[in-house]
Amino acid sequence: MSARHDYERIPYLVAYQNNSAVRDVYGGVAELVVLESYLLKPATPSDTVLVFMHPIGGGAYLPMITALARAGHHVIYCNSRFRGTDSALLMEKVVEDLGECIKDAKNRLGYRKVVLAGWSGGGSLSVFYQQQAQHPTVTASPSGDGPDLTSLGLLPADAIMLLAAHISRHGTMTEWMDASILDESDPSQRDPELDLYNPDNPNQPPYTPEFLARYHQAQIDRNRRITGWVKNTLAELKAAGRPDDEFAFVVHGTMADPRWLDPTVDPNERTPGTCYLGDPRVVNMSPVGLARFCTLRSWLSQWSYDDAHADAVKAGPDIAVPTLVIGNLADDACTPSHTRRIFDAIGHPDKEMHEIPGANHYYAGADQRDKLRAAVDICTEWLQRRGLSA
Repeated sequence: MSARHDYERIPYLVAYQNNSAVRDVYGGVAELVVLESYLLKPATPSDTVLVFMHPIGGGAYLPMITALARAGHHVIYCNSRFRGTDSALLMEKVVEDLGECIKDAKNRLGYRKVVLAGWSGGGSLSVFYQQQAQHPTVTASPSGDGPDLTSLGLLPADAIMLLAAHISRHGTMTEWMDASILDESDPSQRDPELDLYNPDNPNQPPYTPEFLARYHQAQIDRNRRITGWVKNTLAELKAAGRPDDEFAFVVHGTMADPRWLDPTVDPNERTPGTCYLGDPRVVNMSPVGLARFCTLRSWLSQWSYDDAHADAVKAGPDIAVPTLVIGNLADDACTPSHTRRIFDAIGHPDKEMHEIPGANHYYAGADQRDKLRAAVDICTEWLQRRGLSA
């Protein structure tokens, strides 16, 4: 069991030149990208820091972040420029932000080694970042906009920890899409045999393999229909002499994964009828559902099933550093198939996978303390064996 350490939480900013043609977020100084960050610094010195970033941030006070600091690890939680809103998010710009955080950690804060710690949606971001830092190939986002990752001088990490992570934002959202919606402008137009939340639907849990295959294909088809419309709209704007224009739109029904209703699908210890945002029947059409508010370029970079770059399974084979993968077996967001697909994809031979029985996505609740402790002990022992702890 890890010893308990006191630590100091130090808020700070990473600021660098904004090279975007337009403002990415509201507020702040137009000429700068400013990343709100926290250094959790135990008294014991260390030349290694664990760096967390999630595409839309907000995790600086998660139980895992604090517990790692209490175990004696130096931890940075850096919010991307898109903290709290992903309507205009480009994953390539998030990679740029993560790169600036790592440069600051080494050049200003003095850490010699960096371990990327990818939590949830930060997992695929971390794998994509590491791939591009090792051998950059992406010169623009899928819409043809910047940044050019090959020109950023991204610094590769020394190791990666993937914690309660999913395969990608676009892959996960597609698995969560409501396959029954037939008309994006009128979400009441549905295929009743694909409507999971319709009590009259003849397909009820436990679902047959045939229904699940049909449902998932309909999810992919819906994603591709939206992508086709996005590309056509961008082409129309360009043809009209308005190539820099954007268009905002709503995607209804993005929280309808059969796994939430049928515990035999991708089975673990999660509670049926719930998801990490609450009742999926409600969240499916609520304002906080995944990918609810979008823009054309962001859809292609963040949510397009075929076009988005940040994919842990596709980038995983290129990873050339030790990698730890931890899955939580009561997780109702990142289920076991995601944990195992990521682990199988990692190309470096020094890789380990652990699963924590009974642990939920956030280690939230009094009954989760021993699960959190077990996860932190795994991280600590793994880091120590590789000379990456204080």
